[in-house]
Amino acid sequence: MYKLGLIGYPLSHSISGVIQQAGLKSLNLDGSYEILETPPEDLINRIKYLKTNNYNGFNVTIPLKVPIALFLDSVDKYADIAGCANTIKIDEKDKSFHGYNTDVTGFQKAIPSDFSLKGKTASILGTGGAARAVTIGISELGVKQIDYYTRNIINSSETIKYFREKFPQIKINVYQIQVLETLSDTDILINTTPIGMRSKAMNEMPVSTEILSTMKKDSLVYDVIYNPIKTKLLEESEKLGLRTVNGLDMLIYQGAKALEIWTGKYPDVKDMKIAALQAL
Repeated sequence: MYKLGLIGYPLSHSISGVIQQAGLKSLNLDGSYEILETPPEDLINRIKYLKTNNYNGFNVTIPLKVPIALFLDSVDKYADIAGCANTIKIDEKDKSFHGYNTDVTGFQKAIPSDFSLKGKTASILGTGGAARAVTIGISELGVKQIDYYTRNIINSSETIKYFREKFPQIKINVYQIQVLETLSDTDILINTTPIGMRSKAMNEMPVSTEILSTMKKDSLVYDVIYNPIKTKLLEESEKLGLRTVNGLDMLIYQGAKALEIWTGKYPDVKDMKIAALQAL
């Protein structure tokens, strides 16, 4: 019987429980996956609770992905580079915490198999935690240039400096999003901001339709938001004939990887997606 959960705050919108229960069922494994709302000030108490109540592991979401690092005994290469973990495995014997970042794998696996990023240029909207996983993902897929667009270059300077040190083979630029006029050189546009998310500027777009229309017809627009499934950004991109990817596949693939870490078995992602679609 696996005992799993999700910590973060707020979690009322989360469909991770539905997805992971479907994954466990597809593997014929008994287990529970609990939504454990945890404000930052309660993190230490939550960690004690997870250790003393025989949990096998848990997922971590905002705003705890970075703070959780203080409590980890080891990290995988993705969590190390990203500086944050979203999946924790608890050692059965000594209750030590081992951190993983499955967002990178989730992001990569959702990109269509016939779409190559080798030698291409990517534009990323935002420089927060999600942008870190995305940057690692596209760097492994061979991009030659990344243009970041942010509302505040000064606040992003440390992150950009870190990216340049970690990925010296990639030409990295950063711009104020307010000066963005064209995406004609971009092969993939990735939104890592919350603009377009349900209950958070849902009918807004991080870039205008006019700017989207400057993209090449064979380019891809990827929004890491999964609720709604089709953000206004993706709707407008489709109208322009651009290829699109939503955040649901990324969510499901990162969840499937987490289940593999906890159980040693890879679940049926189709079952997980059906459960997610029914929950949304």
